[in-house]
Amino acid sequence: MLNKSGRGTLYFGVMNDGEVVGQQMGKDTERTISDAIHNFIEPAIIPTIETKTTPEGLEYIEVDVEGTDSPYSAYGLYYARSADQDKKATREALKKMFVGSGFDFIRESAAFRQDLHFTQLISLLVSKGYHVSNEKTFAKNERLLTDDGRYNQMAELLSDESDVSIKVARFPGKDKASISQRTEFGNKCMILAMQQAMDYVQSIDETNVDMSGPQRKDIPLFDFAAFREAWVNACLHNSWHDLTPPAIYIFSDRLEIVSYGGLPFGLSEEAFYQGDSRPVNKALQTIFTQLDYAEQTGHGVPIIVGAYGRKAFTISENFLTVTIPYAFTPEWASGSSVSEETMLSLTETQKKILDCIKRNPKANAEEISKMIGMSLSTVKKSTAKLAELGFITRKGSRRNGYWSIERGK
Repeated sequence: MLNKSGRGTLYFGVMNDGEVVGQQMGKDTERTISDAIHNFIEPAIIPTIETKTTPEGLEYIEVDVEGTDSPYSAYGLYYARSADQDKKATREALKKMFVGSGFDFIRESAAFRQDLHFTQLISLLVSKGYHVSNEKTFAKNERLLTDDGRYNQMAELLSDESDVSIKVARFPGKDKASISQRTEFGNKCMILAMQQAMDYVQSIDETNVDMSGPQRKDIPLFDFAAFREAWVNACLHNSWHDLTPPAIYIFSDRLEIVSYGGLPFGLSEEAFYQGDSRPVNKALQTIFTQLDYAEQTGHGVPIIVGAYGRKAFTISENFLTVTIPYAFTPEWASGSSVSEETMLSLTETQKKILDCIKRNPKANAEEISKMIGMSLSTVKKSTAKLAELGFITRKGSRRNGYWSIERGK
C-alpha cells in the first residue's frame, strides 16, 4: 500500500467486507506489530497503532502508516498492491517506484562509452542564447556526469556518438502486414534526431480545400500541434534506461506514436488526462525546457485530448501509444497516389482541365471552356473521363457546387 499510494491502513480483527470479528489481545500485541513493522519494512516507517472497541465490546487494531521513500520492501521483497492482493513487484514496476521516489536512472547510471562529444547539443543550446565555455564545464552544468565524474547514460543519449536510432516506419495500408519505407534518424544527438523525425512527419502533411461553404476552408491532414506534443512527450518521458527509442508509425489512415515505460508509478489515468506532469527523466526535462521543447505546465496531454479525445491514448503497463487519425485520405496513401505513368497517360486537354480546376475548383464547364480555349463538348467529355479515373469529384449542386481534387494534386 505504501508503494502504491504512499499510505495505508491495516486492520486486525476485521474481515475484508468490513465486518468486525474481534482480535484476541495480549499485553504485547501492539508492541509485536510495531516491532515487526520496524524490523522488516525498509526504509523504516513509524506506524500509528490504536486498539479500538465496537459498541458490542469487540476489540480490533487499526494501524496507519505513511511514507514517501518508495520503493518499500517487506522481509527483503518488494510488493505492489493490486485490488485487495499483494503482488511481487515486477522489474519494470520496481524501476518506476525508484523513478517516482526521485531516482533518475539515465543520470545516475554511467554510460558504456566515455569518449563522448557534444558539438550538436551545444550548437542547439547556443542557438537559444546559452553560453558554453568548454565541454567539461558544460557537462557538469547540464548534469551529464555521474557523481563520480563519469559520463552518464543521458550524456551518451545526447552525444554526437549516440547509438540510438529513432525509426519512422510507413505502411501502405491500415496494418503492419507490409512496410513501404523505413527511415532512421540516428548516430547523432537524440534531440536532433527527434527534430528530424518531426520534420519528416510534417513533410507528409497536406491540406484539403473545402469550398462547400461561403468561405474557403483549409483542412489539414492532422493536427500538427497535437502530434508535436505527443512526439516530444514520447521522447522526453520514454523509459531510456534500456536505450530503446520511441517510434512513429505512419499508416494510410492514421499516425501512431509509441513510447516505452507506460505511466509513471502512482500516476492515475485520470490525473494523466488532466495534465498532471511527473517527469520520468528529470535532468533530461531541464534540457528540453532550455530548448523550448517542453514546459512544466502539463498542457501537452490536454492539447491532444482536446483535439482527439481520450480515445487517442492506449495505455498499458509498459507502453503508451497515441493514435492520431487523418481528417481525410491523403494523396500518398495506398490506392490514392498517382504514378508518373498514370499522369503521362492523360491527354493534354485533360491535364489542362485538371490544372484549371486546381486553380478554380468552383469553375463550371462553360468557364473552363473559356479558360482553356476548348469547346464545351470537349470539356464535358474530358471532365467525365477525369471523374471516371478518380481524379476529380463533383460536390454540391450544379449551380453552387465545386470540383474536389482526389488525385494528382
